[in-house]
Amino acid sequence: MSETLNIYETFSSIQGESTHAGRLCFFIRLAGCNLRCSYCDTKKAQTMDSGTPRTLDELVDEAEKSGLKLVEITGGEPMLQSATPELCRRLLARGFEVLMETNGSVDISPLPAGVKRIVDWKTPFSGESAKMLDSNFRSLRPGDEVKFVIANRADYDAALDVVRRFDIAAHATVLFAPVFGEIKPRTLVEWMLADRAPARLNLQFHKIVWSPDTEGV
Repeated sequence: MSETLNIYETFSSIQGESTHAGRLCFFIRLAGCNLRCSYCDTKKAQTMDSGTPRTLDELVDEAEKSGLKLVEITGGEPMLQSATPELCRRLLARGFEVLMETNGSVDISPLPAGVKRIVDWKTPFSGESAKMLDSNFRSLRPGDEVKFVIANRADYDAALDVVRRFDIAAHATVLFAPVFGEIKPRTLVEWMLADRAPARLNLQFHKIVWSPDTEGV
């Protein structure tokens, strides 16, 4: 197994999404993604050559120097790089709480048990919904989350269908997140109320605190 990962950036900020939103967090953003979502806000990290090789030891040491105990591994798509599960193991062994944001199209079962997985399930507006891996739902554990980024009514209906068909709320926390600038949060809430959707509204805190185009936050 490779002892290096191709890294786009590392930084300390607040956790902007998920049930951990608002918490201080050290982020490790991996380079390279197999999807090209229409609403992607990290396009600069899509190609593998956008990153720089870093050893796992360097990354763990940097996490410790951050002074924060919550670490999120994100991308890109972190599970495209074979050393990602080993980085998670090393971070867990050092006492970190580890979050993994993954795009739903790559098998998450290799991740160690202590990792809290945030699966970003793609809706039709993304243009990538056909690439989702249903088998990932079988790997969900308590503490995991499934996020649906929603741009319009068609996305909402598709998300609610998946949640109900796979009974996701029985195994993980379900998040409905409006695409920033595409749909008003209030509209999404009204739909959720009408259907008594088994989900939580998820806003992007970092786009409220900073400008939506600000990088490294």
